[in-house]
Amino acid sequence: MKQLSRQWNAAGGLAGEFGALPVGSGRWAATIDESWWGWSGPFGGAIVALAVHVSADAVPGASVRAVDLRFVGKPAGGELILTPSVREVGRHTRIVDVAVTQGTAEIAIASVTAGRVGDAAADDIVDFTAAVPGPEGLAQFDIPPEIVPMGGHLDLRPVDGPLPLTGADDPWMRAWISTRAPMALDAAYLGLLADCLPPAVFPTLTAPLAIPTVAFSMHITAALDDPEPAPVLVHTRNISTSGGWSVDDTTLRDRNGRLLASARQSRRVVGWSAP
Repeated sequence: MKQLSRQWNAAGGLAGEFGALPVGSGRWAATIDESWWGWSGPFGGAIVALAVHVSADAVPGASVRAVDLRFVGKPAGGELILTPSVREVGRHTRIVDVAVTQGTAEIAIASVTAGRVGDAAADDIVDFTAAVPGPEGLAQFDIPPEIVPMGGHLDLRPVDGPLPLTGADDPWMRAWISTRAPMALDAAYLGLLADCLPPAVFPTLTAPLAIPTVAFSMHITAALDDPEPAPVLVHTRNISTSGGWSVDDTTLRDRNGRLLASARQSRRVVGWSAP
């Protein structure tokens, strides 16, 4: 019973952190307070996580398998309203479209795919990577909260690779990440963590640039059948920065090296002007 209570509290952690509550007619309200802001406004990963959370609630019994989200406006402080709409695709697949608004402005639109997941089988194709040191004993990396406030909510422990703004040659980072407030290890949590590292081009820079996300996608690759809070190995790599756009690929793995999800972001490099 004690174990069940701990898991239940963690499951409510993400919704509680952002004050997410149903407000009638299937809609939810949430607020991303300033301690969860990124460089210049509410943390985009929190908006992804909230869209996934609301979608999962709209299709009980189905498991989230993918999310595609586009930012169509700039979020600010204040209440967000998330309005889901469910479409049935065949017997077991559901598509949940979520509109995220703030006042009269549309902030983001998301499409979340969910469905029934069968039992694991011996001949399943599962992606594992070689073991890396666990987070215990690794030094914590503190993102200065006076620059990026949401960094104060994270326990972030780099494993290897370059650090941000060090003028390195390689555009990638890898770290164990967990939130200081316990949250269940579900699809919404993975959406949050997938956006927690700085843009992957940052290690090659020596001064920060504004590189906001325009499009975010994530695919779940393993059954998330243990909601117990746990650190996740997040590895992000920049695969292209050119012409004012930057694309990052990110993998999220558990302690055994099993791939839990893969994500991709297209970002706009602010300040770049076409010739």
